[in-house]
Amino acid sequence: MNKKYNFAIVDDHPIVIEGLKILLSNIETIRIVECFNSGKGLFEYYDLDKLDILLLDIFLPDSNGIDICLKIKKQYPKIIILAMSSQSERSIIFQMIKNGANGYLLKSASLDEFRNCINNATRGQLAFSNEVLEIISQPNLSDLKTIPRLTLREREILQLIKKGKSTQEIADILFLSFLTIQTHRRNMLIKFQVKNIIELMNFVSENGLL
Repeated sequence: MNKKYNFAIVDDHPIVIEGLKILLSNIETIRIVECFNSGKGLFEYYDLDKLDILLLDIFLPDSNGIDICLKIKKQYPKIIILAMSSQSERSIIFQMIKNGANGYLLKSASLDEFRNCINNATRGQLAFSNEVLEIISQPNLSDLKTIPRLTLREREILQLIKKGKSTQEIADILFLSFLTIQTHRRNMLIKFQVKNIIELMNFVSENGLL
């Protein structure tokens, strides 16, 4: 006998929930135990730790699925989270996976796609509906770009900028000319494709380069 997984749905549209309940009732491996229309309702559920699979909408009135996914995975890492949305933006898909989601489906997916994704996720695989799979499989220039490395001198300059030192002060500390420091600063803006020193500092900080 196949195991039945305790299944919950989170979506803020009652008609979507009812439609999903009818659609998913044909999948013999799941048991729909609860439905929620908000993140608050989900976290107030007393049997949250007993859920096996969560079908989670990305956009909710009181929160978003990206943050909810991260929080759930930290508290209950064994819960399988399948993101669900009408949004097919690459950045959202990848952010959900980064936050621990086990898959991503579009609301326009067929019953077979839902069934396949649920089955694949329970087998430990990342699961995507067909259109999502096409989107993430297409090469994207931003995905192919590698983050440049900082030279030792660039790192020294950025650490001094972080401390609030001016270009002249940095030049004095490193025994270099004002023009040399200015050139390094300009070259780093070009190298990291940012517009100003604030964007540069934010970029290196976000990517752990300092």
